[in-house]
Amino acid sequence: MTKTSFASVGRRAKVALTVAGAAAAVALFAGFITPTPNGWKLAAELEIAKLPVCYALGTDAIGRGDLQAGKNIYAPCFKSDAELAVYFPGTPFNGPPSSTAIGANAWADFVEGVFTTSGYTSTQHLIGSIDINVIDEDEATMTSYLHATHVLPNGTIDVANGTYEDEVIRVNGTWKIKRRTLKLITFLNLGTPTP
Repeated sequence: MTKTSFASVGRRAKVALTVAGAAAAVALFAGFITPTPNGWKLAAELEIAKLPVCYALGTDAIGRGDLQAGKNIYAPCFKSDAELAVYFPGTPFNGPPSSTAIGANAWADFVEGVFTTSGYTSTQHLIGSIDINVIDEDEATMTSYLHATHVLPNGTIDVANGTYEDEVIRVNGTWKIKRRTLKLITFLNLGTPTP
């Protein structure tokens, strides 16, 4: 390679780095990415993000009729005295919740009661738009969106949408949900149209 080609490669590399840096700055300032000053914060966010998934899997075990499996899945996700609450559609969010429970086992019993009374044969809970705010090394808040399908014996489904609001703490080095509130905004029965 000649001296001229090294200079050309150097200029192209400099332009590429400048463009990449500018793109990262735009993404940062536009709010698409957040700077993580410490590695511990990123690690905390990754561990906390598993909690809503744990909850959905436990709830769907209960939805399949396996209450004990649901309780077993819930157990590592919640503080033993976690406070759980739900606002059903139409209940004002600034008033008392529709139902509450202390501890994941009590919540699992409540969920199983609702599912059994409603006659559901299976459920599928999808959790998305997870937003985590790590306050410090032992506290965080999290919100996530719910889209849940509940299957009825007649082939119709009840669809629920809402938002979970959580307070999360670290217990013996493991992140757990301390307080979870579900605010349901819709609950709709859908069926297959008749031909």
